[in-house]
Amino acid sequence: MSRVEDFLTAQEEQEIVTAILEAEKNTSGEIRVHIEAHTRLTHNERAKEVFHVLKMDNTKEANGVLIYIAVNDRKFAIYGDCGIDKVVTQDFWESTKNEIQEQFVKGNFKQGIVNGIRRAGSELNSHFPWKPNDENELSDEISKG
Repeated sequence: MSRVEDFLTAQEEQEIVTAILEAEKNTSGEIRVHIEAHTRLTHNERAKEVFHVLKMDNTKEANGVLIYIAVNDRKFAIYGDCGIDKVVTQDFWESTKNEIQEQFVKGNFKQGIVNGIRRAGSELNSHFPWKPNDENELSDEISKG
């Protein structure tokens, strides 16, 4: 088994999907998690690339957020589309990354991801609240590469 397959249990993956569903209930924003073993790019560059591969740049309000994790590299990045990036405070991405990192250092990978999802969801809700005609534009499942 690869490190990607060992990174989270099936139960932990389901808890992450549930966190995404909960976070997206109150916003038109979209949140995804992508896990892969390694990248030769910088982790921010790879997160941006995966963001486009997953078509997260096609949301109506440009309000997608990707949590990207390279397991073997022991690195992660958060990438937000231009709509959300324009409205968050300057320190939002770094403080969210720090909250995730705090749990990762303790080996609490699922909890770190869930904390990041909740924080992104809260921020998305404050700028892009859910409206009756909103629809879930992207899959909530964890993608793997």
